[in-house]
Amino acid sequence: MNGIELLLERVSTPMLDEPAPSDQQLDVMFRAALRAPDHGRIRPWRFLKVSGEAREALGELMAQAALEDQPDLSEDALARFRGMPLRAPMLVLAICPVKKHPKVPEIEQKMSLAAAVQSLLLAAHAQGVGAIWRTGDLCYHPALAKGLGLADNEQLMGFIYLGKPAGAKKKLPVLDTHDFVADWSGRSAVSES
Repeated sequence: MNGIELLLERVSTPMLDEPAPSDQQLDVMFRAALRAPDHGRIRPWRFLKVSGEAREALGELMAQAALEDQPDLSEDALARFRGMPLRAPMLVLAICPVKKHPKVPEIEQKMSLAAAVQSLLLAAHAQGVGAIWRTGDLCYHPALAKGLGLADNEQLMGFIYLGKPAGAKKKLPVLDTHDFVADWSGRSAVSES
């Protein structure tokens, strides 16, 4: 697969089975992630791998965080939260350790982490590993951050589920670039009004 094919054909894979990616595949994914644009070379990225029984512990953390917000959750709802990390053989948690920097605001650090995650997803796809980046309210819940041992300056930015692609390949939507790209004349619309 050449680079252009990779960029045009990558797709999220919501259905994932065993096996988890190998150590060699993970090494490539993480090396790709660490090539993300990084203004100031502050490296605002950190990743936690979660596999095996640790997925059950993560599911319990998710259920407890959900209970904090909704104490009357049914057992079925709690079971759904506990089962979230079991949807793939491995998860990688993407964390942004925000650093105070005079020239690199927090938003740029988070954008750098997002670029790192995209690179990780591309490297997974290039190696035949299925992947999907998930977030949701729990991703940003303080109880989950505490349970994961995140520092005060760290923010969980997503769960990357990894495994062998299962089910039918998601159909790629055909988007027209003209719907998203325009020429700018060099004049401000504000000055014309």
